[in-house]
Amino acid sequence: MKAIFSFLYLCLVSLALYAQPSNSLGTSDPDAKKLLDGVSAKFKTFKTVQAGFSLRIENGSGKVMGNKSGNVMMKGNKYKVALTGQEIFSDGSNVWTYDQEDNEVTISKIDPSSKTMTPQKLFSNFYDKDFLYKLNGKASVEGKPVQEIELTPTDKTKSFFKILLYVDKQSIVSTKVFEKNGNRYVYSVKNLQTDKPLLDNVFLFDAKKYPGVEIVDLR
Repeated sequence: MKAIFSFLYLCLVSLALYAQPSNSLGTSDPDAKKLLDGVSAKFKTFKTVQAGFSLRIENGSGKVMGNKSGNVMMKGNKYKVALTGQEIFSDGSNVWTYDQEDNEVTISKIDPSSKTMTPQKLFSNFYDKDFLYKLNGKASVEGKPVQEIELTPTDKTKSFFKILLYVDKQSIVSTKVFEKNGNRYVYSVKNLQTDKPLLDNVFLFDAKKYPGVEIVDLR
């Protein structure tokens, strides 16, 4: 059985999947916080969000070691994530993780008290408790003007030592995670669309559409 959120885990663990209490290691740049808070507040006003995303893995020399891509849809606390070989559905109470290779879906109950990362948290204020941050200034991502913000984890035992966020006035456009082993993980958001109608059944797994699927219910 494949791990729940296998791709999202890779993308999000660096950002706070195992959140640690904030340490008194310094203070953050108020200008960076103002920008991040503005992006977070703007995102929370959207009724629905649809976007594509990609992950590029580089070594310390900048050589590309691998690529992955997918798309995400969100409505309130509901979401659907699709990528090659896997789909993840959540209606806000349950999570269905479908693995195409095994033709198996795992169902689990959401624990409201858990710190598990969701797509919604990735776009909002995940940064508040676990990082010091500073505004590096203007930058460009694929020709688009953005602001670069540098995050440093307060927990020095993490596998990475720095994250660069590239944000516009609406959302996080790209994220680059620098690991201590030299690898870099570049996450990009593409084709962000907001407030387009999405039916609630989009976020429910329909077994009828997956003939012969094996259901593993962990609730």
